[in-house]
Amino acid sequence: MDNNLNITYITIDAYVELDKYRFVYFVIMFTAYILIICSNSTIVCLIVIHKNLHEPMYIFIAALLMNSVLYSTAAYPKILTDVLSEKPIISYPVCLFQYQTGYSLAASEFYLLAAMSYDRYVSICKPLQYPTIMTKTNICILLVVAWILPAGQVAVVIGNYANFKLCNFIFKGLTCDTTISRLHCDISQGITIYVLVSFVNLVILPVLFVLFTYIRIFIITYQSGREVRRKAAQTCLPHLIVLINFSCLGSFDVLLVQMETDFPKIVSLVMSLQTFLYHPLFNPIIYGLKMKEIYKHLRKLFCPGKTV
Repeated sequence: MDNNLNITYITIDAYVELDKYRFVYFVIMFTAYILIICSNSTIVCLIVIHKNLHEPMYIFIAALLMNSVLYSTAAYPKILTDVLSEKPIISYPVCLFQYQTGYSLAASEFYLLAAMSYDRYVSICKPLQYPTIMTKTNICILLVVAWILPAGQVAVVIGNYANFKLCNFIFKGLTCDTTISRLHCDISQGITIYVLVSFVNLVILPVLFVLFTYIRIFIITYQSGREVRRKAAQTCLPHLIVLINFSCLGSFDVLLVQMETDFPKIVSLVMSLQTFLYHPLFNPIIYGLKMKEIYKHLRKLFCPGKTV
């Protein structure tokens, strides 16, 4: 077809080798998706319902968990459909939509973690100025920037990709990621440079900012009393664990899709699914168990007869 936006192509060859195990993989993925929705939404609802959780730190946690729900919802329905399909195909517009939602929400994760680290920095290092800095208006601005800025930068890439001619119609990724560029006949040097600059803005700078703020926090708390160090570790450690986990999984996923390796297709499929399985389930576990106030409300919800 002459119109690129109407072209469809195979999304991943590994689905072909699932054969009789398709339903097993479908049940596993569907169960994981339900667990992701339920676990993340439960903590978000607790934060919304209980007034003692209406603090900036918990608001950012709720935003982070909602981001995980959106990220999973953007990926799982298509993955579940492809698992059951003997010949999974995807239209080019849907592929671009996957690229837009996947990368903008992934970048929002880094920005939300950066906002959380800034909140902890102000709370611990500038406690007297905390009420005047972390106002409702500033919190709203941070949340809007965390979602709008990545979406805007990724949209520029999508706008250019929509006009490129396709020469390859077989896609080997699990979802439409950076390897989408291999479908195009030619990519301008300008868009390649823009993608690299966007990667620095959306990933490298937020990670460096988080590391800088936590280093500052650890230096200041090290010079303070034992109780201050304990409280700082209690609130900062979960955020740092989530950042390390998401960064490692994200780096692993990027390396996997960029390497031209001859893994067995079923192995490649399982390895690619790790990002969609682990992290969205990891967040509610970490914040549910490590954040004392959230853990209290979870215990009251699921074990009402026990004293926290």
